[in-house]
Amino acid sequence: MSYNIIRPTVEGQPVTDAPVVEQIRSHLQEDGWTLLRGFRPDMAAFSALTTALCRKITFDPAREYGDANTQKVDAGTGPIGLHTENGNTPVCPDIVAFYSPVAAFEGSQTTVCDGREVYGAMSDTQKARWQRDMIVERYLPEELWKRYLANEHPAISRPDEVTPEHVEQFRSAIPNQDFDLLDDGGINYRLTVAPVRGSALSGGQGFANAVLGPSHNYAPPRYRFGDTDLVSADEIEEMRALAEACIHEINWQDGDIAVLDNTRVMHGRRAIIDTNRLLFIGMGNV
Repeated sequence: MSYNIIRPTVEGQPVTDAPVVEQIRSHLQEDGWTLLRGFRPDMAAFSALTTALCRKITFDPAREYGDANTQKVDAGTGPIGLHTENGNTPVCPDIVAFYSPVAAFEGSQTTVCDGREVYGAMSDTQKARWQRDMIVERYLPEELWKRYLANEHPAISRPDEVTPEHVEQFRSAIPNQDFDLLDDGGINYRLTVAPVRGSALSGGQGFANAVLGPSHNYAPPRYRFGDTDLVSADEIEEMRALAEACIHEINWQDGDIAVLDNTRVMHGRRAIIDTNRLLFIGMGNV
């Protein structure tokens, strides 16, 4: 993995300038991520870049909105493990972008890890195990799953518009998911994912998933291969150590934008020391 930095070639160059967007796509194809520095963008420019890179914008229902296309990143102050963004959701974004209008004076580095490097470091036994389809199961409260459905279903835009018909349409539209509606309005949700997958942007094979990541706004998930083969905590820690050896860090500066291939590169965060930092996220599918 290379530490790619894109800088403006002329004063005042916008981040949505065609040569800049082309260079971003080239870096995503080659290395899975890139960093834009020195452009001095505002929220409107970041939102426009997200729209330029993604055909469809997606959201995390547990996050506060920054504007129509972006959300504020707020996941406590502790370190965050490596993960693909929304990796345990039925419509996982292909591209994730982060914008830092106010960088931390200390701490809060974003960690990035190329899943291809992790896959290359895995033993044959690990590769055989993690190349199997894995089932993720977790409880989702009514407020969160309805907000998610309202964003993903083409016929509605607000949670209060969700009907049983919309729920069944969404269930049948994505064959690798299922869920049980519970008496409290929540759901017991199950999703089948591929822990080792090919990039939507550049192919290849990489360990790119949310197994090592957090559950800050959600109930902790349960992972298993098949019906009874549970993924153990020791297995997860074994993979965490392997991935940690493949990490690069982004030491943020004011105005930086990082763009990641979310189907290849996992990301996380070191502990927050300077709580004045601000970070926003935009994501979607190509």
